[in-house]
Amino acid sequence: MSYWLITSEHLEDRLLFRDEEDFVVGMNYVPVQAFKTGVFVLAFILMSNHVHFVLQCSRGQAESFINGFKTAYSRYLWSKYGSREHLRRIKVDYKPLEGEEALEWAIAYVQMNCVAANICLTPSDYRWGTGGTFFKPEDGIALGGRTLATLSKRERFRVLHCRTNLPMTWVVNDMGYVYPQSYVKKELVEKVYRSPRRMLFFLNNSSKAKLRLEIGEQNIPAFRDQVILAAVPDLCMSLFKKRGPGDLNESELTELLRQLRYRFSAGANQLARVTGISYEQAAKYLDRA
Repeated sequence: MSYWLITSEHLEDRLLFRDEEDFVVGMNYVPVQAFKTGVFVLAFILMSNHVHFVLQCSRGQAESFINGFKTAYSRYLWSKYGSREHLRRIKVDYKPLEGEEALEWAIAYVQMNCVAANICLTPSDYRWGTGGTFFKPEDGIALGGRTLATLSKRERFRVLHCRTNLPMTWVVNDMGYVYPQSYVKKELVEKVYRSPRRMLFFLNNSSKAKLRLEIGEQNIPAFRDQVILAAVPDLCMSLFKKRGPGDLNESELTELLRQLRYRFSAGANQLARVTGISYEQAAKYLDRA
């Protein structure tokens, strides 16, 4: 088996995960698809408009895992939002990790995505991935979780959105998703890094960490996509007595973007994602504002 860094394309005009429920569902589809395809998950992160995984498996298994994840999550998006084609056309890059330290750099790159996006100070502060998984003495039960064995079949289906019989020793937290500690190859990752200090070195020197230093704080979103997205309907109603961006004409959409930029310090890329318009449209409207 080989190691793979798997990255989906960054969506510019929509979000993969619009609210907390979407993230929770996505978090549960990771262990479900890993169990089904037999891959070993070393690290992953779910961002608003893209995902990253580091897996130990064959190329065929990696493709089966990603295709299974996309299919399962697409069904969920269709049932909730009516978005049937949301994931099918998303491109995915499969990069084999070869050579000394390649695995360490890849894991650090994945873990630091949330920090580079100015969502949190450290990877361990981000819930939607493996940021808080490594070099921690606590297990899921110690943190207040429940094993799958303690849940009824109906409860397990409600939590996991599938009927796959996962290991009953896996632990679900109070938010409703399986702790990554239950299925991530934690011991392997810690053996690769050897110590918390060495892992911290790779995190602080990853390309994502350096990117944040290079572009400066002024060009990093100050608010998460979900925060702005939640404010958009209220702003549309208060300003225009309309339900959302899809009901606005060009002048109203220009004013909405101006207000969002002023209130949330958001740039064209972020505003395009939360309003569902193209980056080109967002940039054009902001130029008018």
